Amino acid sequence: MKFLIAGLGSIGRRHFRNLLALGERDILLYRTNRSTLPDDELQGFPVETDFEKALQHRPQAVIVSNPTALHLQVAIPAARAGCHLLLEKPISHTIDGVDELAHAVQNSGVQVLVGFQFRFHPGLRQIAQWLAQRAIGRPLSVRAVYAEYLPGMHPWEDYRLSYSARADMGGGVVRTLCHPLDYLRWLFGEVDELWAFTECLNDFELDVEDTAEIGLKFESGVIGSVHLDYNRQPPRHDLEITGTEGVILWDNADGRARLYRAGNTDWETSELPAGFERNDLFLAEMRSFLSVLRGEKKPVCDLDDGIRSLEVTLAVEAASRQGRVIKPREYFHAG
Repeated sequence: MKFLIAGLGSIGRRHFRNLLALGERDILLYRTNRSTLPDDELQGFPVETDFEKALQHRPQAVIVSNPTALHLQVAIPAARAGCHLLLEKPISHTIDGVDELAHAVQNSGVQVLVGFQFRFHPGLRQIAQWLAQRAIGRPLSVRAVYAEYLPGMHPWEDYRLSYSARADMGGGVVRTLCHPLDYLRWLFGEVDELWAFTECLNDFELDVEDTAEIGLKFESGVIGSVHLDYNRQPPRHDLEITGTEGVILWDNADGRARLYRAGNTDWETSELPAGFERNDLFLAEMRSFLSVLRGEKKPVCDLDDGIRSLEVTLAVEAASRQGRVIKPREYFHAG
């Protein structure tokens, strides 16, 4: 099977290495040669700098890993050409053009896996099982925090030049660290309404927000909040869920999910598999994509999921900008 990787920054390189680790060698690279990473590992693989010419190689699958603001420029023609997509999150920086992508996908019958790798985290998957089993009764509230120091994310480059720091590339903390906005939808269902404050608080010389505080009300009745920032040293990424009959905790630092059932004196702990490391999330994602390509599975996070998560992400920005509560479904589908 022939793969085309569009974008060879850090995430594109990770997908490249993981394809090789899983035995795939028929890989074509589409490049604009703006990556700040060395090219040694890419030697020997064919390269195209024109996307139309890249599609003439007739790849079966395209990995869209260029900056967020450029995703649709690659994804739409690739879908029209009949290529299955591994589309990095968020699927775009704007809702404009998303319908065009959806139509291209529907008309060509291709599959899309959106790259929210935390859906493959063993701890979060255990939490999904506990919730399905009503281990803490009825969920009432949830709090997620995802905070990481921007200059430390890609230490090999000037952080001010990275897509995460640039409005023109679709950056900002809400879009870059939007994982909780996806996995909370996965765990609790669609967001009914939300409010948000977003600001650039640090001295990073950015034209995007570095801090966000978000309030969520889910259609299921669960109340939630999400804190995102580019400022915290050391990083923090964790989750707390309160139910009528207990509490669930998860901390990405050690990967453990913990369950307290009301009436018990001890916590139950779900440990990570021995030797687990961060790249295992991306390997699991790629294995899942290969299974989708073989027709063995449906995407864990399909295009519709990606669109709903993008709508929530953009609704956060709109709520902060407009200073009001927003219902994402109504906001993007009015009239």
